[in-house]
Amino acid sequence: MKLTILGCYSATPRAFTNPTAQVLDIKGNLFLIDCGEGTQVQLRKFKIKFSRIKHVFISHLHGDHFFGLIGMISTFRLLGRETELHIYGPKGIKEVTLLQLKLGNSYGGYELIFHELVSKESELIFENEKVEVHTIPLKHRVYTNGFLFKEKLGERKLDINAVLDNDIEQCDYRNIKLGKDVVNRKGDLIANSLVSFDPVPPKSYAFCSDTKYTETILPIIKNTTVLYHESTFLDEHAHLCKKTKHATAKEAATIALKANVKQLILGHYSTRYGNIECFKDEASTVFHDVHLGDDGKEFNF
Repeated sequence: MKLTILGCYSATPRAFTNPTAQVLDIKGNLFLIDCGEGTQVQLRKFKIKFSRIKHVFISHLHGDHFFGLIGMISTFRLLGRETELHIYGPKGIKEVTLLQLKLGNSYGGYELIFHELVSKESELIFENEKVEVHTIPLKHRVYTNGFLFKEKLGERKLDINAVLDNDIEQCDYRNIKLGKDVVNRKGDLIANSLVSFDPVPPKSYAFCSDTKYTETILPIIKNTTVLYHESTFLDEHAHLCKKTKHATAKEAATIALKANVKQLILGHYSTRYGNIECFKDEASTVFHDVHLGDDGKEFNF
């Protein structure tokens, strides 16, 4: 599981910082999460292949989280894309996107498939044989979701020495990987646990975009491998959270602690601060394993 931060600063793009966008590579799936202004430039900069992006998840319809979408869609068309693109986001994402394409006479070439979200409860919105994605309802000034990406449990691993010792035919190796007991050449039933190892524990990634502090998300993200949680403000500006419905670094760390996640990544910093290390300093007083998101930073889990 690899995470690439394309941008993680709030609101206004600057020459040296970008609004929210990130790419998650999980079990061979490449997911784009949010698409702030300049996302397509960042994708090029960090050599992420456009053709691998087939699913885009938009948390909410504030510009710093989706204004880059129309440019990216248009660029895909200009480059001759033929593969369909799935877009998951709040109700209205289809209307605003198609209107811009219509007025610019730039729709066509490949299919856009919109999955508009309206539920205020967590729901499964994507699933294949390796991964599933659930929404994380958040509390912001407009309808907003985070997203929980979960690996499915993989196959068991052969204990090849035990397999050979128990005289098991090669045609049964697949059944062992699937967790089944098998019969060996002598006709004895061999328990699966004797000839295989547990699969690698599945990993999970929770993306919590703009939101005020809310413990309603705890049951959804409990025991997650990695949590990305917005941390717009430091403690000195905590009074701004009520009006803007954002969170502080300490509040993000408190959520991580109560959800028993393994690692916390901070992001969505207000550009009023000159040094983002302060965010880690404050969060670390609450939670033990804190990382700073930053433009271009990669995390391998």
